[in-house]
Amino acid sequence: MRALLLPISFMLSFGVAAQQGAMLSDPLLLDILKGDYDPQLYAATQVIDDHADILCALRTEVSPDSLLATLELLGSFHTRNSYSDTTSNSTGIGAARRWAHDRFAAIGAANEGRLLPGYLSFDVIGADCGDAYGWKNVLAVLPGRDTTDASVIIIEGHIDSRCEDACDPQCYAAGIEDNGSGTALVLELARVMSRYTFDRTLVFMLTTGEEQGLIGATAMAEFCTAQGIRIKAVQNNDVVGGILCGETSSPPSCPSNGAVDSLQVRLFSSGNYNFPHRGFARTVKLYYTEKLMAHVPVPMTISIMNQEDRTGRGGDHMPFRAEGFRNLRFCAANEHGDADVDVPGYSDRQHTGDDILGVDTDNDLVVDSFFVDKNYLARNTVINVMSATLLALGPATPEHIVHDEPTGLRVSITTQHTLPEYRIGVRMSNLSMDFDGLYRTTDTSFVIPNLMAGQAYYVSVAGVDANGIMSPFSKEFVRSNDADTPVAPQDDLPFTINCAPIGMEEPSLPANGVELLAPRPNPFQEHVIIGVRVHTRPAYATAALRISDMNGRRLHQRAIALWPGTLEVDYHHQGPAGMLLVELLIDGRSVDARRMIVQ
Repeated sequence: MRALLLPISFMLSFGVAAQQGAMLSDPLLLDILKGDYDPQLYAATQVIDDHADILCALRTEVSPDSLLATLELLGSFHTRNSYSDTTSNSTGIGAARRWAHDRFAAIGAANEGRLLPGYLSFDVIGADCGDAYGWKNVLAVLPGRDTTDASVIIIEGHIDSRCEDACDPQCYAAGIEDNGSGTALVLELARVMSRYTFDRTLVFMLTTGEEQGLIGATAMAEFCTAQGIRIKAVQNNDVVGGILCGETSSPPSCPSNGAVDSLQVRLFSSGNYNFPHRGFARTVKLYYTEKLMAHVPVPMTISIMNQEDRTGRGGDHMPFRAEGFRNLRFCAANEHGDADVDVPGYSDRQHTGDDILGVDTDNDLVVDSFFVDKNYLARNTVINVMSATLLALGPATPEHIVHDEPTGLRVSITTQHTLPEYRIGVRMSNLSMDFDGLYRTTDTSFVIPNLMAGQAYYVSVAGVDANGIMSPFSKEFVRSNDADTPVAPQDDLPFTINCAPIGMEEPSLPANGVELLAPRPNPFQEHVIIGVRVHTRPAYATAALRISDMNGRRLHQRAIALWPGTLEVDYHHQGPAGMLLVELLIDGRSVDARRMIVQ
């Protein structure tokens, strides 16, 4: 068995267990993963396969409320520790896995039976917490319509949780941030993507045993190698919904304890230029910048990190790297702790029983201050669904070579099947996370412009098909240039799509005869006027205006009186720019709401 390459500090925490006897619950799933099936058996009655139509629709089909409902349910199992009860119908990992399997099955039933649920089962030998038998990853397969390229895309997140002792199967471990957030994301992707048609097969997978050493992901990665299953890319989602920084968050991470960030997501990947992983991260960022950023109400910052994972930590993308499969990890900008629970005084939530959805600040038995925010998680879900869509509809990465010529560095495409266009990405240093130069050509042979003599360059290539979908970037060739070359135009015409504006929701007049007027001006900088028009005075005890940020954190609340006519309130905002929500509360219940943008 190939050794799993993990950071030394991670290996000190957990021994590398061996997985034995991995097998899928249904032989049909294996046939589909290997491309041995008739795509017509899984064809949709209504084929929707245009990437622009899909991306524009999925912006709003991803539901923050659906994600929140999943998080709340995941927290109800008491624990999802991989060694916990497998027979109970309500608690433990067994109940959680069966629920997830049933959820996949229900999604399939709602989509003409096209999404096929199943398990990858395996035994665990030599793990620090003891041998175990019959462990299962839960997965669902959406067969692609083109088996000429039988590569698959895997979207994964681990379903297991833990408290302070990773081997304790009894303690309370809701695991909402780590990794209920990733589990909810994977299930949501299965829900929203299953009605669409893709060329490549999609696999939605919830792994087991991540907290004891990436055991379930290793089982799947090695199973794919043994069975000859081709993987185009793996998107691992782990800790993708938390917005608060912990005191001990693992670097590179958030700035200070209590800092909030709901506008950034980090992409971790191996930076070895002989492999395509970091190029995949750059691909996802370009996808978002060019295809989607202009069409979402709250744009996100995608940060490509200069590490495969946080310092001293590991994730379920790493076993796929060990098997040579393109991969990356999505991770929230902020993380509540470094999980080093053995250090005296550790007070962060990660890997403790305090990893919960949030807290009730006004004692009404309803969570109103969220550690994991549904809107932030939804934005990360949209980035995932965008990447998976383009991977599943786009071309394969072209092969190429780079060689030095008197006029500079020439890139030659060696793949026999040519594409309409190619993009050449160039970095001048291995410390550069983004491309320093990006070029476009319709030729299979291209001399890179703007080069300096004596400078080393890192060069990678992506192909673009007739629909304007780009492949993932290749591994990099490193070459030194011996001659200055003439200047040529850079790639400044991205492959865009056009979506109808989502717009600001303008609710209709509430039945109680009171309406919240459109804030003015909107957008605003510091001051905004918020109006309330009372058409008919309702019977009520209390009324108030509540202003929150898009993380659900309350910024301001002011009591008001509801007399017939119009009341106007001047709100002075002293926080950062972004989207705010103002709500009209009557007897503590939100009856009307408007969005405001702070410039």
